[in-house]
Amino acid sequence: MKPRQATQELLDLARSLVDYGRSLGADEVEVALGDSMEFDVDVRLGKIENLVEAGSRQLGFRIIKDKRTAFASSSDLSPETLKGLMRRAVERARLATADEFAGLPLLSPQAVDIESLRLYDPDLPGVDSARKIKLAMETERIALADKRITNSQGASFTSGEATSVLANSHGFLQAYDQTFCSLSVSLQAGRTNDKVEDFWFTSGVRFKDLAPAETVARTAVARTVRQINPRKIKTQRVPVVFEPLMTSWLMGFLFGCISGVSVYQKTTFLADKLGQRVGNGRVTVIDDALLPGRPGTRPFDAEGVPGGRTSVLDKGVLKNFLCNIYASRKLGLPVTGNSEGTSVGPNNFCLEPGPSSPQEIIGSMDKGLILIKTIGHGLNPITGDISRGAFGLWVENGEVAYPVSEVTIAGNLGQILQDIEMVGNDPELQSPVTGPTIKIRELTVAGE
Repeated sequence: MKPRQATQELLDLARSLVDYGRSLGADEVEVALGDSMEFDVDVRLGKIENLVEAGSRQLGFRIIKDKRTAFASSSDLSPETLKGLMRRAVERARLATADEFAGLPLLSPQAVDIESLRLYDPDLPGVDSARKIKLAMETERIALADKRITNSQGASFTSGEATSVLANSHGFLQAYDQTFCSLSVSLQAGRTNDKVEDFWFTSGVRFKDLAPAETVARTAVARTVRQINPRKIKTQRVPVVFEPLMTSWLMGFLFGCISGVSVYQKTTFLADKLGQRVGNGRVTVIDDALLPGRPGTRPFDAEGVPGGRTSVLDKGVLKNFLCNIYASRKLGLPVTGNSEGTSVGPNNFCLEPGPSSPQEIIGSMDKGLILIKTIGHGLNPITGDISRGAFGLWVENGEVAYPVSEVTIAGNLGQILQDIEMVGNDPELQSPVTGPTIKIRELTVAGE
């Protein structure tokens, strides 16, 4: 963990800038500081292609005067630079357009036990660069040892540690440390004119929780070679099973549709659905900032609102939109601790797992598609419509028959939420936006 003295220096700097901004006549001042170290190595065919090891500090602040807002940021933390930026920001704020909803959240009486969140791995800073490079090399070597793999797109090891500091003129002053690390490999297989590709990864807060290099490599190999010699299929409506990574992608689309920013901008089909049933009883989605050791966990958001657990969909009923303070005031709804500054972001945004194993879900299909990858855009949050290029595995009589490519899946998010027939017991826990295997009653799969 960073020396206590270093963190205290950042806290003192943030507090002094808040005081300085107030002395210049600002009504409200918010100061955010980030101090980070990152490591990133990319290897391909046994050679290092990219190697970065660097530290950085960044400071940003928000000034509000008479409901008028100005922002500034700097990587130069010298007092002269920061005070000059603050003076000019206060001057700019006076020229901005007033907005009745502008302002910072009031200081919350709630407190989060930061230590209980397990955001920091004290062992990670002691893992030297040579070991990280070796892990990436080893992962690729194991994968390429399988003769079905024809090429590597590279393996990577990434890690980082950061201190986040936030202070504002309502009395908020806190900091927390966090770490992150990941190992991944991307592969190709197949003939020259019929190549397929896929990847796998392991990631987490703690180094010891990463899967072994052999597990990552063999999983990436299995995911790649299962797509060799794909077939085309005729256009039809069939059940579609989403693997966990695909469910996570679907949840990402849902998050954009329940963001308070999207709601007040009227760019989501769910804008007027609060309190209504928008999915069936199998669909429960939560956003939880307090799950220990998870990638989306944080004790407070970018505005100092304490982290918490928010029910988004409860057995299909839309319970909450996710709001920063601006969206909260504009919509007249609770603030949910999802601020990423002027935008809204997920904490741990998850479709809750169900009772079925992936094998049971696949076995329930007479015929249908297991969706494993999508490409392109084709997402319309205003209507909920989905249309994307897709790759998958065709199922007949409850078993995988052959891989499928050159198809498009089409449907509507609102209808998909109503048509989820089975929910798996295998949530993907390596990303902030996650979900388990799910089975959709029917989607259009467009082929020949």
